[in-house]
Amino acid sequence: MNRAGLLCVVVAAALIGGCSKTEVTKPEPAAVGTGGAGAEMKSDDDFVQDVAAKNMAEIELSRMALTKATSADIKAFAQKLIDEHGAASEKLKSVVAGHPIAWPDQLDEKHRETADELAKKQGADFEREYLEGIVEGHQDLAAKLESRLDVQSLAAWKTAAAGRTQSQALPQPNAEMNDVAVRPNQAASEITMKINQWAADTYPVAQKHLDTARILGNAAKKRSTD
Repeated sequence: MNRAGLLCVVVAAALIGGCSKTEVTKPEPAAVGTGGAGAEMKSDDDFVQDVAAKNMAEIELSRMALTKATSADIKAFAQKLIDEHGAASEKLKSVVAGHPIAWPDQLDEKHRETADELAKKQGADFEREYLEGIVEGHQDLAAKLESRLDVQSLAAWKTAAAGRTQSQALPQPNAEMNDVAVRPNQAASEITMKINQWAADTYPVAQKHLDTARILGNAAKKRSTD
């Protein structure tokens, strides 16, 4: 091979090598929705839809309890849930008004199945399963709300609450722990901050519902075995 031919081969090899290197190190396109304001808004949308569906389910089951339950305590509790979950839903709806966040207009499949199954029950069976459903629903709701709360203030609130719920008596309806406040997680987005504040305001109420449902549920189980 003459000198000119050898030079062509070397140049061609260098070009091929350069192209291969460029292809290997070419950066991957960023995944859509994995960060920034868009991801935060999607998280807000998922959170709002989830808690709105849970609130809707608690109201639906409690309306059923007003007509099917026989215990005066359970009926009074059901009305309280209707009133307070309804108020919480309206407050959240006003928080997200004007923002591109979807709001469910009916029960999702899971909660619809729960309501349909409960509608088949009567008497003591209904009361027991209604309260079991309320306990499960409020455990889920509380866990969802906790994802929006300041961890340190939540731990302090739980410690204080544990010291005040040693008795098996029903919680006082208007009792509040004003000395221990649950704080929202801080967020850069104004709408996210408002949603987090709603979660902080709602959490103590949801926990009071959970405590009451557990106590009423234990009483309902005891009546069914007596």
